[in-house]
Amino acid sequence: MSGPFFRSEAYSRQRRFTQEYAMLYSSRYLSPVGPLTLVSDGIHIVGLWIDGQKYFQSTLTEKPRPCDDLPVLSLAALWLDRYFSGARPSPAELPLAPAGSAFRKFIWQELCRIPCGKTVTYKALAARAAEAFHKKNMSAQAVGGAVGHNPVSIIIPCHRVVGADGSLTGYAGGIDRKILLLKLEGVNTDAFHAPASRASRGSLPKKRLSCPDDKPF
Repeated sequence: MSGPFFRSEAYSRQRRFTQEYAMLYSSRYLSPVGPLTLVSDGIHIVGLWIDGQKYFQSTLTEKPRPCDDLPVLSLAALWLDRYFSGARPSPAELPLAPAGSAFRKFIWQELCRIPCGKTVTYKALAARAAEAFHKKNMSAQAVGGAVGHNPVSIIIPCHRVVGADGSLTGYAGGIDRKILLLKLEGVNTDAFHAPASRASRGSLPKKRLSCPDDKPF
């Protein structure tokens, strides 16, 4: 496998060494979706969380030390500057090293392949995972768990995954933020609707529309 965080064996050895001996460092970034916390092991980006999101810093082994002048964190902040100004930077431009199982890393890698301004469904991701792991099928729920536990929000674009029925579900940062990010990327969010439980409370009108990107990518 190849991509932002599937690299060579030498990279893997360096990563294991870094995990064992390096400290974790963090910086803050003020964004249109709220304050963000960026975390690095000194070499790679290992986390990006929106304040208040689910599973905040859940993959970290220790509390990160605030550091505003670490080069890799500055690089990630510049990436975010470009993203929120309307550019389309690639996740591959950053040294990403999210911690997780082989299955979760595969799903996160697939998220990085979703073009900016496009969406895919959990069903489509499940089909790709089943093929990659030589399974007859893979549940969308299992994929949803991996997507929801993505530790590098925005950069690894889990907000681009939607339900097969067009529902805007499963984003750890909250549906409102998911909509904002999709609109920023030029997605017509009128084609989607809030999950039934949310729509019934009047947060967003529910529309029974099929997802326009319900296919492998």
